[in-house]
Amino acid sequence: MQSTVDGFSYGLVTPLVAYLMACLGGALGLRCTTRAMLVTRSWRPGWLALGSAAIGSGIWTMHFVAMMGFSIEHTPIRYDGPMTFASLAVAIVMVGVGIFIVGYRGARGTALFTGGTVTGLGIASMHYLGMAGMHLDGRLTYNTFTVGVSVAIAMAAATAALWAAGQVRGFLWSVGAALIMGLAVTGMHYTGMAALDVHLSGTSEPSLDGSSAELLAPMLIGPLAFLLVAGVVVLFDPLMVMGKPAAAPAERKPGIPAHTGAPRAIRHPAHHPARLRRPRTPQNH
Repeated sequence: MQSTVDGFSYGLVTPLVAYLMACLGGALGLRCTTRAMLVTRSWRPGWLALGSAAIGSGIWTMHFVAMMGFSIEHTPIRYDGPMTFASLAVAIVMVGVGIFIVGYRGARGTALFTGGTVTGLGIASMHYLGMAGMHLDGRLTYNTFTVGVSVAIAMAAATAALWAAGQVRGFLWSVGAALIMGLAVTGMHYTGMAALDVHLSGTSEPSLDGSSAELLAPMLIGPLAFLLVAGVVVLFDPLMVMGKPAAAPAERKPGIPAHTGAPRAIRHPAHHPARLRRPRTPQNH
């Protein structure tokens, strides 16, 4: 028996909160990626790892906040703990691979395409692995074409977000990248949910174990606390807001006077007398 699926049990509340969580994780992660491009290689892995964990936690939190508004008629929904947290680990690892590629190879060309593709696949893998951890009295099937569209959305938007983060053009630029990342996650999520069909094996009484919100809320405490800590790190690092390297002016200063001063020393003795002599020859004629 095919059942009715409702993804908006609380109206627009869960989609909006889910989108904000995806933007928060994206903003923190992409700012860490930008910061990694402004420091020496010894500090870069730490910033990239923090960015990977922030983005992974953000998209995972977004998914399960959205799932709080998900319900299926005539059957209770349960969540497998190990599988649910395995989806978090997969998200962090795969997003980390993509971010490390861009962080070390630059946000352009093959490196950007590869990093964006891996990051997008990480977002999609987290979603479908999280859905695999959902148990009910029936089975889930997916429309193949719609699943492919959801994965393409994730890869395209993740690539655009990593490109924007790699430009290192200040805080507002990274905010725009975070909004794109938020669209990648939420767009992929609800497109993937549109591909879902539920086939029940029988009828069951309404769940006595509590609603989806009551089941998922305890699982979200850890990732939310981590995002809060990551936010504190970002707020208290001035370079994260400025988006410009502190060491760059010091490295360029020695070259600037040498470059601008030398031409001046050559121009005055060589060209100035020539300019004074040329107007005199027509006057003598």
